[in-house]
Amino acid sequence: MAVDVEVMLRTPQAYSVTRRALDLLESHGVWPTALNFELWTHLVADPEGPLAKELNRLISVGEPLTEAVTEELAAAFLPKARLNDQIRDAGDLLSKELEAVAKAITQAQASNAAFGRHLAGASKELDEPQDPKAYKAIVSSLASATRKVQRENRSLEQRLADSTAEVDRLKEHLEQVRRDATTDGLTNLANRKAFDEELERACFEAEESGQPLCLAVLDIDHFKGFNDTWGHQTGDQVIRYVASVIGRVGATPRFAARYGGEEFAMIFPAESAGAVARVLEEVREEVSSRQLKRRSTNEELGTITVSAGMAERRRGESGHGLMERADAALYASKRGGRNRVSSADPLPHAA
Repeated sequence: MAVDVEVMLRTPQAYSVTRRALDLLESHGVWPTALNFELWTHLVADPEGPLAKELNRLISVGEPLTEAVTEELAAAFLPKARLNDQIRDAGDLLSKELEAVAKAITQAQASNAAFGRHLAGASKELDEPQDPKAYKAIVSSLASATRKVQRENRSLEQRLADSTAEVDRLKEHLEQVRRDATTDGLTNLANRKAFDEELERACFEAEESGQPLCLAVLDIDHFKGFNDTWGHQTGDQVIRYVASVIGRVGATPRFAARYGGEEFAMIFPAESAGAVARVLEEVREEVSSRQLKRRSTNEELGTITVSAGMAERRRGESGHGLMERADAALYASKRGGRNRVSSADPLPHAA
């Protein structure tokens, strides 16, 4: 049963949970930043939850919990609450803005109604015989009322323009928050949360349309050993390089994501398995064609290679099932010697 961590943290248990989180941070040598503290508090509060399982998996394989890794975990497992906070704040600002606009409109309506009454009164007076001084006073009064209405209308126009600009700013801010919540901080590819949502959407559309859908999973070969040899900053450099290749190939309507660590995933809507296999071979060849250098020292790092596994969706197959078959194909590439592409299903032979 899932644990509602936010509810737990409003009970007396919160003190023991947060103390335990701090102890774990210290024992694993992780700095107690606000983000790390939030992640590890969730681990302690819900030890069987998806965040705890992923965090424990990273610890078990010796993955360094760098800032990029923790940002990725937060984006994958904690973005909803963060996004809701931003939406709530934006909603409050929007409510205040709309309230101010409504007030300005009410004032303008009252002013226009008063002006209408003034005009009606003036009209009635002008229908009656008046001496020249009285006519002059009526005209002067009308001119003064007209100027007042003009000023208030200009003020309303400016208020509406300011409100429009503020609403546009809020929309832009929320869009940036949405992008941040679905983007991997290290590579600028989509993160795992965004990938999971896109895969389910793509599977639904493929089922409805009858169009093919392929999924590919790619992994940097021997990355742990490379990371241990050259350090994590250089490892991040390699991840960014591979991501740049995958990102270029995975532009819309395709979808590319960093799935976790040194693993990436790509969705190919309306493309056959044969076509996708050729694309993955191009990615594999491009990645391995470049001799990388360490930025800080200009030392030669050698050649980086990737292994890939792919699967074409079967009728009625879920995103989870498709992912499992693509993963199995990736492991087949690893077992077969790495630096290769494997398919979960037989591929048509080229003519």
